[in-house]
Amino acid sequence: MKIGVLGPEGSYSEKAGRIWARPEDVLVYLSDFEDILCAVETGDLDVGIVPLENSLEGAIGLNMDLLLRLQVCIMGEVNLRIRHCLIGQGVGDIKIVLSHPQALGQCRQYIKEHYPNAEVRTTGSTSHAARLAQEFPEMAAIAGAGAAESYGLKILARDIQDGTENVTRFVAVGKEMPPATGRDKTSLVIYLQRDRPGALYEILREFAHRNINLTRIESRPSRKALGDYYFYIDLEGHKSDPNVKEALAAIEEKATLVKVLGSYPKA
Repeated sequence: MKIGVLGPEGSYSEKAGRIWARPEDVLVYLSDFEDILCAVETGDLDVGIVPLENSLEGAIGLNMDLLLRLQVCIMGEVNLRIRHCLIGQGVGDIKIVLSHPQALGQCRQYIKEHYPNAEVRTTGSTSHAARLAQEFPEMAAIAGAGAAESYGLKILARDIQDGTENVTRFVAVGKEMPPATGRDKTSLVIYLQRDRPGALYEILREFAHRNINLTRIESRPSRKALGDYYFYIDLEGHKSDPNVKEALAAIEEKATLVKVLGSYPKA
Protein backbone atom coordinates (compact mmCIF):
# COMPACT_ATOMS: atom_id res chain seq x y z
CA MET A 1 0.00 0.00 0.00
CA LYS A 2 0.97 3.62 -0.51
CA ILE A 3 0.85 5.36 2.86
CA GLY A 4 1.02 9.15 3.08
CA VAL A 5 2.94 10.81 5.90
CA LEU A 6 4.06 14.34 6.62
CA GLY A 7 7.49 15.00 5.16
CA PRO A 8 10.32 15.36 4.76
CA GLU A 9 11.95 12.30 6.31
CA GLY A 10 12.36 12.34 10.07
CA SER A 11 8.89 13.57 11.09
CA TYR A 12 6.82 12.07 13.90
CA SER A 13 4.18 11.31 11.28
CA GLU A 14 6.72 9.13 9.50
CA LYS A 15 7.51 7.33 12.75
CA ALA A 16 3.82 6.64 13.37
CA GLY A 17 3.45 5.51 9.78
CA ARG A 18 6.26 2.99 10.14
CA ILE A 19 4.63 1.60 13.29
CA TRP A 20 1.31 1.15 11.50
CA ALA A 21 2.59 -0.02 8.11
CA ARG A 22 3.58 -3.49 7.02
CA PRO A 23 7.15 -4.11 5.76
CA GLU A 24 6.02 -4.20 2.13
CA ASP A 25 4.14 -0.88 2.29
CA VAL A 26 5.63 2.29 0.77
CA LEU A 27 5.69 5.65 2.57
CA VAL A 28 4.92 8.74 0.50
CA TYR A 29 5.99 12.12 1.90
CA LEU A 30 3.64 15.11 1.46
CA SER A 31 3.93 18.70 2.58
CA ASP A 32 0.82 19.03 4.75
CA PHE A 33 -2.00 17.02 6.32
CA GLU A 34 -4.69 18.33 3.98
CA ASP A 35 -2.73 17.06 0.97
CA ILE A 36 -2.47 13.65 2.65
CA LEU A 37 -6.18 13.30 3.36
CA CYS A 38 -7.25 14.68 -0.02
CA ALA A 39 -4.95 12.14 -1.72
CA VAL A 40 -6.66 9.38 0.26
CA GLU A 41 -10.07 10.64 -0.85
CA THR A 42 -9.06 10.67 -4.53
CA GLY A 43 -7.43 7.25 -4.31
CA ASP A 44 -3.88 8.48 -4.96
CA LEU A 45 -2.97 7.07 -1.54
CA ASP A 46 -4.31 3.96 0.14
CA VAL A 47 -3.81 5.29 3.66
CA GLY A 48 -2.86 8.59 5.28
CA ILE A 49 -1.31 8.99 8.73
CA VAL A 50 -2.30 12.20 10.52
CA PRO A 51 -2.32 13.36 14.16
CA LEU A 52 -5.68 13.90 15.83
CA GLU A 53 -4.84 14.93 19.38
CA ASN A 54 -1.94 15.52 21.74
CA SER A 55 -1.92 15.03 25.50
CA LEU A 56 -0.41 18.51 26.08
CA GLU A 57 -1.89 20.67 23.34
CA GLY A 58 -5.23 18.96 22.75
CA ALA A 59 -7.00 18.40 19.44
CA ILE A 60 -5.56 19.14 16.01
CA GLY A 61 -8.53 21.11 14.73
CA LEU A 62 -7.56 21.14 11.06
CA ASN A 63 -7.54 17.36 10.83
CA MET A 64 -10.81 17.04 12.74
CA ASP A 65 -12.44 19.42 10.26
CA LEU A 66 -11.00 17.52 7.29
CA LEU A 67 -12.35 14.20 8.55
CA LEU A 68 -15.79 15.76 8.71
CA ARG A 69 -15.59 17.28 5.22
CA LEU A 70 -13.89 14.53 3.23
CA GLN A 71 -15.20 11.10 2.23
CA VAL A 72 -12.63 9.09 4.16
CA CYS A 73 -12.71 7.01 7.34
CA ILE A 74 -10.46 6.13 10.26
CA MET A 75 -9.04 2.60 9.95
CA GLY A 76 -6.75 2.48 12.96
CA GLU A 77 -4.72 4.48 15.45
CA VAL A 78 -1.21 4.76 16.83
CA ASN A 79 -0.39 6.38 20.17
CA LEU A 80 3.13 7.74 19.85
CA ARG A 81 5.16 9.03 22.77
CA ILE A 82 6.73 12.34 21.77
CA ARG A 83 10.16 13.21 23.11
CA HIS A 84 11.28 16.52 21.69
CA CYS A 85 14.92 17.53 21.33
CA LEU A 86 16.51 20.85 20.51
CA ILE A 87 18.81 20.15 17.59
CA GLY A 88 21.19 22.30 15.58
CA GLN A 89 24.73 22.71 14.34
CA GLY A 90 25.97 23.61 17.81
CA VAL A 91 27.99 26.54 16.50
CA GLY A 92 27.45 30.07 17.84
CA ASP A 93 24.42 31.59 19.51
CA ILE A 94 20.91 30.41 18.72
CA LYS A 95 18.86 33.29 17.44
CA ILE A 96 15.95 31.40 15.86
CA VAL A 97 13.98 28.43 17.19
CA LEU A 98 11.75 26.78 14.65
CA SER A 99 9.39 23.83 14.40
CA HIS A 100 5.84 22.74 13.63
CA PRO A 101 3.27 24.81 15.61
CA GLN A 102 2.26 21.76 17.68
CA ALA A 103 5.86 21.09 18.72
CA LEU A 104 6.43 24.74 19.59
CA GLY A 105 3.30 24.70 21.74
CA GLN A 106 4.42 21.53 23.53
CA CYS A 107 7.78 23.17 24.37
CA ARG A 108 6.52 26.67 25.16
CA GLN A 109 7.91 26.80 28.69
CA TYR A 110 11.34 25.51 27.67
CA ILE A 111 11.67 28.17 24.96
CA LYS A 112 10.57 30.89 27.36
CA GLU A 113 13.09 29.86 30.01
CA HIS A 114 16.12 29.09 27.84
CA TYR A 115 15.71 31.27 24.74
CA PRO A 116 13.54 34.24 25.74
CA ASN A 117 15.11 36.51 23.11
CA ALA A 118 15.10 34.06 20.24
CA GLU A 119 12.76 34.48 17.31
CA VAL A 120 10.24 31.65 17.11
CA ARG A 121 9.24 30.51 13.62
CA THR A 122 6.75 27.90 12.47
CA THR A 123 7.46 25.30 9.81
CA GLY A 124 5.40 22.67 8.03
CA SER A 125 6.84 19.82 10.08
CA THR A 126 9.48 19.10 12.71
CA SER A 127 11.63 17.45 10.04
CA HIS A 128 11.33 20.52 7.81
CA ALA A 129 12.63 22.56 10.75
CA ALA A 130 15.58 20.17 11.06
CA ARG A 131 16.36 20.54 7.38
CA LEU A 132 16.45 24.34 7.73
CA ALA A 133 18.65 24.14 10.84
CA GLN A 134 21.07 22.10 8.76
CA GLU A 135 21.64 25.15 6.57
CA PHE A 136 21.89 27.98 9.13
CA PRO A 137 24.03 27.84 12.29
CA GLU A 138 21.95 30.46 14.12
CA MET A 139 18.85 28.23 13.84
CA ALA A 140 17.85 25.40 16.15
CA ALA A 141 14.94 23.05 15.51
CA ILE A 142 12.59 21.24 17.85
CA ALA A 143 12.28 17.71 16.52
CA GLY A 144 12.88 14.09 17.38
CA ALA A 145 16.29 12.56 17.95
CA GLY A 146 15.92 10.69 14.68
CA ALA A 147 15.72 13.96 12.78
CA ALA A 148 19.10 15.01 14.22
CA GLU A 149 20.63 11.83 12.88
CA SER A 150 18.91 12.18 9.49
CA TYR A 151 20.20 15.71 8.94
CA GLY A 152 23.61 15.50 10.60
CA LEU A 153 22.74 17.78 13.52
CA LYS A 154 23.75 17.74 17.17
CA ILE A 155 21.27 17.18 19.99
CA LEU A 156 21.61 20.30 22.12
CA ALA A 157 18.98 19.29 24.70
CA ARG A 158 16.72 16.29 25.24
CA ASP A 159 13.17 15.89 26.54
CA ILE A 160 12.34 19.57 26.33
CA GLN A 161 8.55 19.13 26.17
CA ASP A 162 6.59 20.81 28.95
CA GLY A 163 5.14 17.56 30.28
CA THR A 164 6.75 14.17 30.83
CA GLU A 165 3.72 12.29 29.45
CA ASN A 166 3.61 13.76 25.96
CA VAL A 167 1.67 11.46 23.64
CA THR A 168 0.21 12.16 20.21
CA ARG A 169 -2.61 10.04 18.86
CA PHE A 170 -2.21 9.44 15.14
CA VAL A 171 -4.95 7.88 13.02
CA ALA A 172 -4.66 5.82 9.86
CA VAL A 173 -7.22 7.11 7.36
CA GLY A 174 -8.46 5.20 4.33
CA LYS A 175 -11.64 4.46 2.41
CA GLU A 176 -12.93 1.28 4.06
CA MET A 177 -13.66 0.54 7.72
CA PRO A 178 -12.22 -2.67 9.16
CA PRO A 179 -14.54 -5.31 10.62
CA ALA A 180 -15.17 -5.62 14.34
CA THR A 181 -12.44 -7.23 16.43
CA GLY A 182 -14.05 -7.13 19.87
CA ARG A 183 -11.61 -4.45 20.99
CA ASP A 184 -12.72 -1.45 18.97
CA LYS A 185 -13.34 2.26 19.10
CA THR A 186 -15.80 4.35 17.09
CA SER A 187 -15.38 8.04 16.26
CA LEU A 188 -18.32 10.15 15.13
CA VAL A 189 -19.50 13.72 14.63
CA ILE A 190 -22.88 15.02 15.75
CA TYR A 191 -24.49 18.31 14.78
CA LEU A 192 -27.50 19.79 16.57
CA GLN A 193 -28.81 22.50 14.27
CA ARG A 194 -31.39 23.74 16.74
CA ASP A 195 -29.83 23.94 20.16
CA ARG A 196 -32.15 23.79 23.14
CA PRO A 197 -31.82 23.03 26.85
CA GLY A 198 -30.97 19.37 27.32
CA ALA A 199 -30.34 18.68 23.62
CA LEU A 200 -26.81 17.37 24.11
CA TYR A 201 -27.87 15.48 27.23
CA GLU A 202 -30.51 13.62 25.22
CA ILE A 203 -27.81 12.47 22.82
CA LEU A 204 -25.40 11.38 25.53
CA ARG A 205 -28.18 9.59 27.41
CA GLU A 206 -28.60 7.16 24.51
CA PHE A 207 -25.05 5.96 25.08
CA ALA A 208 -25.34 5.88 28.87
CA HIS A 209 -28.54 3.79 28.78
CA ARG A 210 -26.71 1.17 26.72
CA ASN A 211 -23.65 1.17 28.94
CA ILE A 212 -21.44 2.56 26.16
CA ASN A 213 -18.33 4.28 27.48
CA LEU A 214 -17.43 7.60 25.87
CA THR A 215 -13.66 8.12 25.86
CA ARG A 216 -13.65 11.61 24.35
CA ILE A 217 -16.06 14.43 23.56
CA GLU A 218 -15.01 17.72 22.04
CA SER A 219 -16.72 20.62 20.31
CA ARG A 220 -15.57 22.34 17.13
CA PRO A 221 -17.02 25.57 15.67
CA SER A 222 -19.41 24.94 12.78
CA ARG A 223 -18.28 28.21 11.13
CA LYS A 224 -21.95 28.99 10.57
CA ALA A 225 -22.53 31.20 13.60
CA LEU A 226 -20.95 32.07 16.95
CA GLY A 227 -21.84 29.45 19.53
CA ASP A 228 -22.76 26.84 16.89
CA TYR A 229 -20.77 23.61 17.21
CA TYR A 230 -20.10 20.13 15.91
CA PHE A 231 -19.53 17.55 18.64
CA TYR A 232 -16.82 14.94 18.11
CA ILE A 233 -17.25 11.79 20.17
CA ASP A 234 -15.09 8.68 20.64
CA LEU A 235 -16.74 5.63 22.19
CA GLU A 236 -15.81 2.07 22.99
CA GLY A 237 -17.23 -0.47 20.55
CA HIS A 238 -17.73 -1.01 16.82
CA LYS A 239 -20.59 0.54 14.88
CA SER A 240 -21.78 -2.98 14.03
CA ASP A 241 -22.07 -3.95 17.72
CA PRO A 242 -25.80 -4.25 18.59
CA ASN A 243 -25.74 -1.70 21.42
CA VAL A 244 -23.73 0.85 19.41
CA LYS A 245 -25.96 0.29 16.38
CA GLU A 246 -29.06 0.95 18.49
CA ALA A 247 -27.57 4.09 20.00
CA LEU A 248 -26.62 5.50 16.60
CA ALA A 249 -30.12 4.84 15.28
CA ALA A 250 -31.63 6.62 18.27
CA ILE A 251 -29.46 9.72 18.01
CA GLU A 252 -30.03 9.99 14.27
CA GLU A 253 -33.67 10.79 15.14
CA LYS A 254 -32.59 13.62 17.45
CA ALA A 255 -29.61 15.17 15.61
CA THR A 256 -29.40 17.02 12.31
CA LEU A 257 -26.21 15.19 11.36
CA VAL A 258 -24.55 12.01 12.55
CA LYS A 259 -21.40 10.99 10.68
CA VAL A 260 -19.38 7.96 11.72
CA LEU A 261 -15.73 8.84 11.10
CA GLY A 262 -14.62 5.28 11.64
CA SER A 263 -14.80 2.07 13.67
CA TYR A 264 -11.38 0.55 14.18
CA PRO A 265 -9.18 -1.46 16.58
CA LYS A 266 -8.01 0.47 19.63
CA ALA A 267 -4.31 1.20 19.89
